[in-house]
Amino acid sequence: MTVAMNDLSTVRPATRDFLGNEHKNFINGDWRPAIGGKTLAVIDPATGETVSRVADSDAADVNAAVGAARRAFEQRQWQQMKPAARERLLHRLADLMEANIDVLAELESIDNGKSVAVARAVDLPCAIDCLRFMAGMPSKLNGSTLKPSVPFLPDAELFAYANHVPVGVVGAIVPWNFPTLLLTWKIAPALAAGCTVVLKPAEETPLTALFVAKLATEAGFPPGVFNVVTGYGHTAGAAISSHPGIDKVTFTGSTEVGRLILQAATGNLKKVTLELGGKSPAIVMPDADLDIAIPGAASGIFFNHGQVCTAGSRLFVHKSRFDKVVEGIADIARNMKVGPGLHPDTDIGPLVSKVQQDRVCAYIASGRESGAEIIAGGDTPGGGGYFVNPTVFVNTRPDMKIVREEIFGPVLVASPYDDIEDVIAQANDTPYGLGASIWSRDVSMVHRLAPRIRAGTVWVNCHNVIDAALPFGGFKESGWGRENGIDAVKAFTETQTVVLSL
Repeated sequence: MTVAMNDLSTVRPATRDFLGNEHKNFINGDWRPAIGGKTLAVIDPATGETVSRVADSDAADVNAAVGAARRAFEQRQWQQMKPAARERLLHRLADLMEANIDVLAELESIDNGKSVAVARAVDLPCAIDCLRFMAGMPSKLNGSTLKPSVPFLPDAELFAYANHVPVGVVGAIVPWNFPTLLLTWKIAPALAAGCTVVLKPAEETPLTALFVAKLATEAGFPPGVFNVVTGYGHTAGAAISSHPGIDKVTFTGSTEVGRLILQAATGNLKKVTLELGGKSPAIVMPDADLDIAIPGAASGIFFNHGQVCTAGSRLFVHKSRFDKVVEGIADIARNMKVGPGLHPDTDIGPLVSKVQQDRVCAYIASGRESGAEIIAGGDTPGGGGYFVNPTVFVNTRPDMKIVREEIFGPVLVASPYDDIEDVIAQANDTPYGLGASIWSRDVSMVHRLAPRIRAGTVWVNCHNVIDAALPFGGFKESGWGRENGIDAVKAFTETQTVVLSL
């Protein structure tokens, strides 16, 4: 099969105009070229062609952005702004994103490869909802009064209180799989807490971050509060991680890069939130409703082309239902429409880059060579772009690379099980612990089983369901800390205790 090409003539004029610009960094409310004068090509993964250019920044550009963010923080205009005023600005940004949702969805599709319909229905509404949820947080960061009893001051009259104060300048590093959504997961709680931000989008997908920066200017954010620096991870990203003027780094990406960020953060002991890799199990119980479990498990792995940190990439099905479930998912995979994200009937778009396509194909080859059997996909369609057909493996072993390592593509490995204790052990036999799903109609069994799965989120009869109110993060090597919910805002604060002698 040969896939069609993206047709950029079909996008909105505002999208074409934005693509036509050579984009600069957004620092202190101004647009500035990279100090070194270099630019970076933005590639449409559906065609492999350059569609725009952005600044290729290095440590000097990061230093300028951090300086702007530090001045904005220390001048205290943002952190001392009344909670209601910060709330209004965050709502105004959400309103502007909603007004421009179609342009943002097209940019996201062209930049990342994902379906424009999915970006319009899932990514952007969730991003806007995150901003609105976090907009309500500035007035909710209440402290507490304390009643100390100090043994060595028996006659003293003391009054004490503890307050949440912003941590300072935040470096936010965003991945390429959900560029706009994860941007808001970073900046919304940080800004709500009173911090200032230097954001680096992934080098593969910088466009929507720059568009959001433009909207932030329209919304009226003070200069220096929100800054965007584009460039490579090993240059601009590394400079953010190690910069002594940054008080906290929040990062989503691979576990390998997460380790590097931790090492870089030791310089000034900056705070770190990490949302890292995953190899999530999906467990289909013998009593599962297969009309729900089969399409649900298929969506769990093939949504966003498998480029999801919580993708249900390891499927465990009770042996009594294994053949039916696996054949059902394989049939879905065979019938998915592979094509450019701008095509309205596309189910599976391209992977984000040639590097990612080669990585996924190498894993598929490894599975074949290790003796696993492919019952759907396992190849790439003809034509240009970075496409991989949705793939289902059976006859796998726990020691295979395709079972143990995160592939980050539309590749499912399926295994039958007989004993519930065995499947719990297999589900937990991984260095990761980000997500998991259980498919069952037995609520009592689910409540007993879920706490035994070592994962930050356990879904039941669904997978990859996220919301701004739900804390999200991983166990083990899947990360530190939580995003979303009130936990996310508090992660951008320090607790300060004040003691008064009356």
